[in-house]
Parts: sequence; C-alpha cells; structure tokens
Amino acid sequence: MTASLTADPPVGRARTLAGLGGALAMVPYLLIKVSWVAGALLGLLPHDEGFTLGGWVALNVVTIAMAATGIALAVALARPWGRRIPAAPLLTVAWIGAGFLVPMLPYLALTALVADGATTEGPTGPTMPGWEAALITASFAGLGLGLAIAVPLYLRDRWPVAFHGRLGSLPATAPGVTATVAVVATAASGVLTLAWAAGATPGLAHPEARSGGWHLLTGTTAGWALAGAAALWVLGRRRPARLPVWAPVAVAWTASGMLAAWSAWKLPLLAALAANPGLAEPWPEDLAVAAVQHVVGVVAGVAGLLALRAAIRGSN
Repeated sequence: MTASLTADPPVGRARTLAGLGGALAMVPYLLIKVSWVAGALLGLLPHDEGFTLGGWVALNVVTIAMAATGIALAVALARPWGRRIPAAPLLTVAWIGAGFLVPMLPYLALTALVADGATTEGPTGPTMPGWEAALITASFAGLGLGLAIAVPLYLRDRWPVAFHGRLGSLPATAPGVTATVAVVATAASGVLTLAWAAGATPGLAHPEARSGGWHLLTGTTAGWALAGAAALWVLGRRRPARLPVWAPVAVAWTASGMLAAWSAWKLPLLAALAANPGLAEPWPEDLAVAAVQHVVGVVAGVAGLLALRAAIRGSN
C-alpha cells in the first residue's frame, strides 16, 4: 500500500491531542511501577508473597517496558516523525496496544461506577492504597481512550482504502481458509466466555471464585469477540453493501488485537500457575480448558488480522 497522510487540520489536531493525552495519562502508571521495582530492590516496599523477589521484579519490569512502549506509540501517532515509521512495526505495536487497552474501556468505566473501597487488591501485587489504584486505572483508561481515537485517525489517513467507502464497493472475493478460521475461532471464543459470564460452569474448576468483576470482564470480552466475528463475517460477504467500511474494519481490528494480546499474555501466567498452584488465588477456569481457550484466542486474533488485511486488499 502507498503511505500518504492527508493534511486535514481538524483530524490532525484530534490525533495530536489524543496521542499526547494518552501518553501523558500513562506516565503515572509508569512511575508507580518504577517505584515498586526500586522499593522492592531496596527493601522499602513489600512484594507479592506468591513471588520471589526476582520474579516480582521481572514481572514489573515487563509491565514497565509495555507502558513505555505504549507511551512511545501514542507519541508517534501524534508527532510528524511518526509518519516515517515503517508500516510493519507500527501496525504490530498499534494492533497489540489497542487490543490490550481499547476493549477494556467499557469494563473500566463500569467498574469505576461501583468502586468504593479505600484499598485495592492488585492482580499480581500486594494491597495498594486507593489513590494508587485510581491512578493506575486512570492511566489505562487514558491511554486506551487516546489510542481509540489516535490509531484509527492515523490509519485512516495513511491507508484510506481501509476506512473510506462502503462494503459494496470492495472487490467481491470468495471466503478463504484464513477468513473461515478467523470467524469460527473468534465466535467460539466469544460463545464460551459469554456462557461463563451468564453463569455456566462447564470448564470451570472453581466456580465459587467468580466475582462480579470477573463476570463483567468475561462478559465484556465475550461481547468484543462476538462483535469481531460478526465484523469479519460481513467483511467477507461484502454485505450489507451500504455499511461503511470503517465500521467492521475498526471492530475486527480491535477484537482480533484483544484476542491475540490478552491470550498471549495469559498463557505464561497459566503455565506459572500450573507449575506453582499456590502462586496466587485460584482462577475460576480450569487451567487446561483456559490454556486451550487462549491458544484458540491467539489463533483467532492472528487469523482475524490476516483476514482483515486480505478483505481490504480484495484477496485471500
């Protein structure tokens, strides 16, 4: 594809504000994580008892690197020099970053409405003060919102074919194997998580460990997966013909990134839990079932991205 950014001042300003705002919002999270690592190494702050000191530091160094990458991506989307970044690395980081954060926005918004505690138990850490938990949540929400605005605006300007016109204007193609795998795997992931969110117990080892937050997060994940499967389906069929191209493209992009990013993140955690059962509180999911689920999630995400690329290019 030929890379050519348009010179639409309102769009450019919106992209700049969203990108820089998202980057700025992530700074508190980065500083908190750095303080956790420094405090643990100096013996000034406790680390999770389920981890060794080295394991705790390593885990947080990984999240520091992820936060720094997210900040760099957001700035690149906002600044002129970001236009010169080669497509492959930029699209990869944007796909993963948006996949991690954008689908979390509805969940974060809903949980913020019911949060009322002074302290919060982190998923991988000791109890933290409420103000610290609030800053972390605000950082994720801020960067997620920034990417939700900046990424599609950047991509729309650099690759307009993926965002302009209607489905009926795309070249007609027969569904390929990759597109079929993407739709089936994405839908299967969505159906399973929706059933769990609705109260089904098959595949759960500890159903009593389910909380309201778990149901909400699982239901949100299911919604994105099913929406992604539907978006890939309509892109492949080119119907309804009058549907704007950008709508299924944006949904399929976000959902496929979510499935690939979160599943790839959770697979190593599953391996650690299987090797050390007392590492953390038990997950509701049976670990073997969850492992299969997240392998399918990675396959669905990658296949979804490839199918989306083929649909836009008009080939399989």
